[in-house]
Amino acid sequence: MYDHVIWPERYDPKTSAIYALNDIDVKAPAEVVWKLLVDAENWSSYFPAEDQVKILTGKPELALQTRYSRVTVGFPMSLVVTECEPFRRLAWATTVDGDETGSSAYHGWVITPTVDGCHMLTEETQQGPWFLEELGRKHPGALYRYHQEWVESLARAAEAEVASRAS
Repeated sequence: MYDHVIWPERYDPKTSAIYALNDIDVKAPAEVVWKLLVDAENWSSYFPAEDQVKILTGKPELALQTRYSRVTVGFPMSLVVTECEPFRRLAWATTVDGDETGSSAYHGWVITPTVDGCHMLTEETQQGPWFLEELGRKHPGALYRYHQEWVESLARAAEAEVASRAS
């Protein structure tokens, strides 16, 4: 059994309108996956959809309380890292820039070491009228598909890094 995201009460999947869970086994150590995950401004090196990420505070890697912005599927968003346990857990809260409905999201990652590398799990919940309209009504299932592509791309990048070190 693998750990899951530690949810702030307001983002609990049981009370959230939109929820996605994606996971994958990775043939790379947790440290390799972690390094790629916290290097947010370079996510596009393995996941081209995330090509507009900008860290606004702190060091160039995501850490507790880091504020950053990103444009996801054409929508500008503001984010803050709310949980950071190196090599194990990373989570952030999200608001959509310009949205006046109070819609928000919470996205967490959990990395668990395994015999062959690690298990990577990501979960996200979304609440509010903006997310219900954009993802719930207009694009049902889009959050799951987007995250599946992300975890698979991250796994391939981590495995490729391990392979390049071995050669």
